[in-house]
Amino acid sequence: MVGPAQRGQAPQGQTDGERLIRIYLHIGLATMGAARLQDVLADSRVQLAQMGYLVPRAAGGGNHTRLFMAVTDPGHVDPMRFRRGYVTAERQAALRDDLAAALAREVAAAKPKALILSASQLGPSLARRSELERLKALLSPLSDDIRILAHVDEQARALTRHYAQQVLGGRGTALDLELGLAGGQNWWDDALSHWHAGDPGKGRFPEVQAPAFWLDYQRLVTHWEDVFGAGSVTLRPYDEGRFYGPDATGELRDMFDIGETPDPAQPASPDAPPSAASLARARQLNDLILRLLARTDRVLPRQLWRRFHAEIAVDGDPLDPGDLSAIARAFGTQNKALLAAHPALTPECLQPDRATPGGWSEADPGHGYRASQYLLAFLPRIDKATREAQAGGDAPPAQDRLSPAARAILPPLAVENFHRLKAGTLCPHNDLGRTDEDAPAPPYEPLPPRSLPDGSTGRVIVGCMKNEAPYILEWVAYHRAIGIDNFLIYTNDCSDGTAELLRRLDAMGIVQHRDNDGWKGRSPQQHALSLAMDEAVVRDADWIAHIDVDEFINVRCGNGTLDDLLAAVPDATNIAMTWRLFGHNGVARFGDRFVIDQFDSCAPKYCPKPHTVWGFKTLFRNTGAYSRLSCHRPNNLSQVFENKVKWVNGSGRDMTREAARQGWRSSRRTIGYDLLQLNHYALRSAESFLIKRQRGRALHVDRAIGLNYWVRMDWGDVRDLTIKRNIPRLRAEYDRLMADKALAGWHAKGVEWHRATAEKLHAMPEFEELYQQALRMNLTGVERVAYAMTLDTKN
Repeated sequence: MVGPAQRGQAPQGQTDGERLIRIYLHIGLATMGAARLQDVLADSRVQLAQMGYLVPRAAGGGNHTRLFMAVTDPGHVDPMRFRRGYVTAERQAALRDDLAAALAREVAAAKPKALILSASQLGPSLARRSELERLKALLSPLSDDIRILAHVDEQARALTRHYAQQVLGGRGTALDLELGLAGGQNWWDDALSHWHAGDPGKGRFPEVQAPAFWLDYQRLVTHWEDVFGAGSVTLRPYDEGRFYGPDATGELRDMFDIGETPDPAQPASPDAPPSAASLARARQLNDLILRLLARTDRVLPRQLWRRFHAEIAVDGDPLDPGDLSAIARAFGTQNKALLAAHPALTPECLQPDRATPGGWSEADPGHGYRASQYLLAFLPRIDKATREAQAGGDAPPAQDRLSPAARAILPPLAVENFHRLKAGTLCPHNDLGRTDEDAPAPPYEPLPPRSLPDGSTGRVIVGCMKNEAPYILEWVAYHRAIGIDNFLIYTNDCSDGTAELLRRLDAMGIVQHRDNDGWKGRSPQQHALSLAMDEAVVRDADWIAHIDVDEFINVRCGNGTLDDLLAAVPDATNIAMTWRLFGHNGVARFGDRFVIDQFDSCAPKYCPKPHTVWGFKTLFRNTGAYSRLSCHRPNNLSQVFENKVKWVNGSGRDMTREAARQGWRSSRRTIGYDLLQLNHYALRSAESFLIKRQRGRALHVDRAIGLNYWVRMDWGDVRDLTIKRNIPRLRAEYDRLMADKALAGWHAKGVEWHRATAEKLHAMPEFEELYQQALRMNLTGVERVAYAMTLDTKN
C-alpha cells in the first residue's frame, strides 16, 4: 500500500489546518469479491464513520453505481444506464450534477479524513481516457489525493467467472473469441477492437459481448495512472476464503489503511457457479435470441431472459480454469512483473490452475438439447412481452408504475431502485416451482403419535421465547402433529405467562423448559444455544432444528409429515428450510385464532432481495458432524465428516458445496420450495407487531424493531394455502392439550396480557404512530424490495 495514513493524521501533502480528505476508489474488478466487500462496507458504515472514513450513500447503495453511470461517455450506454433510464446525455449530466452536489453535502456534514467509494463496474467498463478524466473531474473538488484499488485473480480463473457472468447477461459468442487473442502481442487493444458500438434495444452491449480488455492488469495500471498519477494504483489479491470469512473486515483494514479493524463480518458464501453445461445451453440460446431481436421488432425484457436461463439450467461441474491454460500462458511473464511492482499481491493469487489435457471446448449441453426448440417454446412469452411493451407506449404497464402509496412514501433512491429492479434479475416473482399453492386442497387427517426406540428422543426442536404465550400451544401442537417428538425451550424475562405455560407443558411431558433469565454474552438466544448441545434431549436426538415460535415447518410433499419429507431425501444429513415470509394479511387487531389460518399472504418464491427473505433454518441429522448450534444452522464441521455431510435445499437438490461450512440464506442457485418451506410469521397482526416492537429481539438485542422491520417482513403479494391442510390434525392435538385446565388457564392469561398490552401501546403516541404508519405501508413486491434496499444503505 502506498503511503499509509496514520489514524488521526492528515494524509501526505496536506496540512492539519486544511484537513483535506483522501479518496479511496475501489474499481472492482469483475467477479473478484466486490459485491461481498461492498456488503461488508455497508454493514461497517457506522463504525467506519466513527474512525473518520465516510462510505457515502449518495453514490448508491452498497455498489456505488451512480458514480459509474455519471462518468461514462454519453454514447457509452452500458446495461445499467439503459435499465435505469440514464440513456440520454441530458439525463446523465443531471445525474452527474446531482451526485457531485450530494457527495459534497455528505463530506461537509461528516468532515471525514477519508472517503471510500466502490463501484465494481469502473475497472471493467471505463476503457476510454475521457471517462477516467470525467471521473477525476467529479472527484477532484473533494480531494486531489485519490488512490485507486483493484482486486485481481489469475487471468484464467478470472475469465471463467467473468464469462459465466457475461453468458447469464446475454452473451452469444463462445470462449473461442478469447482463446484467439491469447497468442497476440497486445491483449488490451485486441480485446477493445471487439468493443463495437452497442445496440441496447436489441440486447447488445460491449461489456457483455466482447472480451475483457482489463485482464491485461499491467495495461490497466498504466491506463488509470496516466490520469490519476504515477503510483496511484494498488493491486490486491482476490482471496475468496478471506473475503467470505469473518476476516473480511481485515481486508477493509488493509485496503484503506484503517488503524483498527471494524467488528468481524458475518461469514457468507459466494454464489455457486453455474455448470458448464448450463452455460453452453444459455450461450447457444443467447445466440439465437440476439439474431431474432436483430431482425425483428420483438422485445425481450431482461427479467424474462434470465428466467429462460433458469428454466434450461442443468446440474454439473462448472468451467475449469485449467481448460484455459492458453490464457494463463499469455499473461505468465507479465504476472511476474506485477508481483514485483505490487507488494500486496501474492504468488498464489497469480498461480495458474493445473492445465487440463486438450484445452477448452464448449461443454456438451446434455439431454439432446437444441436451443432452437427451446426458443420456439419461449416465443409466445416473448411475443406477449412485446405486445405489452408496444401497447404501453410511453406509459409503462401497471406493474411498472409506482402505486399511490409508494409515491407518497418512497425516497428518491428507492424510486431509482424501483425502476432498476422492474427490468432486472432481482425483480421478485412467483414463477418458481409448483404453482398450485393458492388453491384449496383436501385436508390432512390426524395421525397417531410416533413411538420411539429406547434411548432416542427422536426429532427435537430447540427454541427460545420471550412473551409468546398466546402462540405456544398452536406451535407445539402443529409440530407434534407433523412428526416432531420433543422440544427444548428456553425463556428469558417473560411477563405474559410464557414461562408458566411452558412449565405446565414440561410437567405434562410435552416439552422440556429451561429458565434463561441469567443469560450472559451478546444475546439470550446465543447463550441458550451454547448450552443446548449438552442437554440429553438433544444429544439423544435423531434430527434437530432450531426454530422460533413464529416459524412453522411446512412439508409440501406426500401427506405433509416429516416422515414424507425424509423419505423424499433419504441420503440428506442437512435440510435447508428456507423462509417464506408471511405478512399481516390485512389483520390489524390481535386475536386468539390460529396463526396459520389467519395469515396466508406472503412473499413470492423468487425474491433474492432483501437478504432476509431467503434466510433459512436447518433440520439436521444428529451424526456428530457439527459441534455447535447457531441460530440458522449447525456450525464447526469436523474434518472427519467433511465428505460425509449432504445438504439439500427445500426442493431436495444438493447444495453441499455452498452450505457445508457456512451460510444462512439461499441463493438464486440454491433456492427451492417444492418439498419444504419454513412459514415465517414475523409480524402476525399489526397489534402483535407493536408488542414485538416493545419486546425487542432475542438475537440482535441492540437493534430496534421499527418501521424498517415492517417494510422487510410485511409481504402480501401472493397467497400460499398449503399449510392449511394441516388444520384438522393441528386442531385435534390442540384440543387435546387444551383439555388440561391449568394449561388452558395460562393460555387465557397470556391472551389477556397481549390484549391489554396492545391497548396500552395504542395510548402511547410513539407506538400509535408506528401502528398507523405500518397500516399505510401498502407496497407492491417490487416497491418493497426497492425501499428495503434503500434502508439497507442506512443501517
